Amino acid sequence: MTGGKKVIIVGGHRNASLRLARLLAPKNAATSIIRTINNSKDIQEAGATPLLLSLEDASVKEFAVAFESQDIVYFSAGAGGSGGEERTKKVDYEGAMNIFYAIEAVKGSKLRLILVFAIDVRGPEKIPAYCNEADIETSKRVRAAIPAYMHWKYGADKNLVKRDAFKWTILPPGGLTNNPGTGKASVGRTHITTPISRDDVAKALALLVDRTDAFGLAIDIVGGDTPIAEGLDKAIKTGETDFVV
Repeated sequence: MTGGKKVIIVGGHRNASLRLARLLAPKNAATSIIRTINNSKDIQEAGATPLLLSLEDASVKEFAVAFESQDIVYFSAGAGGSGGEERTKKVDYEGAMNIFYAIEAVKGSKLRLILVFAIDVRGPEKIPAYCNEADIETSKRVRAAIPAYMHWKYGADKNLVKRDAFKWTILPPGGLTNNPGTGKASVGRTHITTPISRDDVAKALALLVDRTDAFGLAIDIVGGDTPIAEGLDKAIKTGETDFVV
């Protein structure tokens, strides 16, 4: 690898993360953080270097050391609904916060953060004007099913958007599938009812490596008909964040 970026993926064994590593590895130096050595082979087969570090147990200092000399950190970790609200808070909120603090603790120039979070993470009473009735019903159903997840994701997002010590971008995908990617999506201020392939989310994440103009934006992405690079470009150039505080 010559001339690429040094990237590190927190939550490296998640489905979208493995797909992302495969896309990044040919031109970039990718490191994937995992919490069990049993996942090392999958990481290596994806073309990345495994790094054993637990988001639930490692210190901010340990993550800051891991981030030294890196250009970009992807945060793609999540409790995935296992372990109840306590673990959801531990991973999705406190884990994210520790990553923010770790980036700030890195000496010298700060690496960029690309945060993979959930779509429609907002205050439940703050409904975006572009939402339709189907969006609102979907939102209510999801919030009723996984209230702790949405609550703690929102808490982490609210904290991040106030930070200016490092550059960040949030990519919240809609419902995820394992269907083959189409290379197309609906990007930006969009409806939330159409699921999206993990392949296509990984493609969007990989494209963000070179989009230094996406700083300070949350960019929603769901299934759609626009080529992903084109959709991202348009959403970034509008300069409008999709996160509703």
